[in-house]
Amino acid sequence: MQSRFDSARKRFIAFVLLGWILLLISDRVGELRNYQGAFVAMYSLAIACLILLTGYSGQLSLGQGALMAVGGYSAALTATKLSWHPVVALIMAVLVAGLFGLIIGFAVARLSGPYLSGTTLALAIALPSLANTFPSLGAEEGIIFDVGKAPTRFGEAFSQYKWFFWISALAALISIWLIANLLASKFGRNWKAIRDNQTAAALSGLNPGRLKVTAFAISSAFSGLAGALLVMLISAVSPSAFPLSLSFLILTGAVVTGVYNLRGVVFGALVLVVIPEIADAVVTSLGGSERLTSTLPGFLVSLLLILAVLFTPNGPGHLIHFRKKNTKK
Repeated sequence: MQSRFDSARKRFIAFVLLGWILLLISDRVGELRNYQGAFVAMYSLAIACLILLTGYSGQLSLGQGALMAVGGYSAALTATKLSWHPVVALIMAVLVAGLFGLIIGFAVARLSGPYLSGTTLALAIALPSLANTFPSLGAEEGIIFDVGKAPTRFGEAFSQYKWFFWISALAALISIWLIANLLASKFGRNWKAIRDNQTAAALSGLNPGRLKVTAFAISSAFSGLAGALLVMLISAVSPSAFPLSLSFLILTGAVVTGVYNLRGVVFGALVLVVIPEIADAVVTSLGGSERLTSTLPGFLVSLLLILAVLFTPNGPGHLIHFRKKNTKK
């Protein structure tokens, strides 16, 4: 018990220090880097949710974009239609997405392997498109989600992009800290048990179905928050904000990170943010067309996913640890 308390305290201190470091960095970089940093925070949270669901409970999901869409629309509708505070809108994104994940979790709890991934893939394709059939959801024009101007008490030099970064970083840090503690608890150990051997876990007294539903609901809740942050960054929610490619992008980030560990989520998120810049640089150097500009990022993501599966299926951290271990021998 004491060792667990010490571990929890170390995680808390580590997250506080990381938050302080991010605060200092935000004051020393330009608006573009702050805006990109906000996307890194959002992607980090989305990747952490997929690691919880797939890496720990063994449920392969290809529909994280759909769960993010539920949170994005919930936040936008809460702020726009109900005129509630943006903080309440973010909380509503968590609650509604979590409830949605709980319902879907009951439906897919008995599924596994390609059946589960196929179901979540269908969800990612169908759910965002449903907004086009409901005028109250803004159709393709979408719904504005405005968190308000940066507080004047921070001074004139405090830009809107820095405000976005602070909101995203704080939300992601708190959420990932909660997820990390959850994975280090009894829940995390039980999820690993059903992931490794569901039959043995059931014989030991665990309820695999209930554990899977719980994992799906919790992952959905925090995915909803990530979706709300994405909507905040682009200032509006519409079906085009949650394309199928977003789900594969999150999956790529999780594979690059290593689906069994949260430690590399920031690295995976950085990779996802850097890919468009690499694509732009390549297109500029080649003098490419608009078609190449639109297709190259997707190609790079696909290539990165293939290379990660081939060479670092458990993430770069595991590869470095393996090499160090061999060197010592």
